Amino acid sequence: MPTITVKNIPNDLYISLKRSAQANRRSLNSEIIVCVERTLRVRRVEPEALLGRARRLREKTAGHVIGDEEFTAAKIAGRP
Repeated sequence: MPTITVKNIPNDLYISLKRSAQANRRSLNSEIIVCVERTLRVRRVEPEALLGRARRLREKTAGHVIGDEEFTAAKIAGRP
């Protein structure tokens, strides 16, 4: 498998990568690979599929209208 050396990584980026790796229980190397894969292997979004999902969600929530008072009360109470 090929090896890459990355030089001159800014300190703040290195710290962010290291924290992310720890949070995800990965090595720093594995975290970098995941970040690169996510960036380069972007999934194509099919507009019709996305619109279909949005329409189905609207149908499910159509009967659950939330008024301004309910919305404001939820914001003040803090949502879980």
